[in-house]
Amino acid sequence: MASDDHPLLRWRKSSRSSMQGNCVEVAHAADVVAARDSKDPGGGVLVFNARTWASFVEGLHAGRFHA
Repeated sequence: MASDDHPLLRWRKSSRSSMQGNCVEVAHAADVVAARDSKDPGGGVLVFNARTWASFVEGLHAGRFHA
């Protein structure tokens, strides 16, 4: 899916995003969460159900993922 396919989504970027623009933007819609690369807002979008996204965010906070 491309970002342009859903012009009504309200995208937001983390307040902790880097100044180089290396971050992900997310948009919540009904029971899904869409994510895209902030450097390519017209590019592809990943869509997750709300439960999967919540589990991912919980894992981030718990430190389960490492760079």
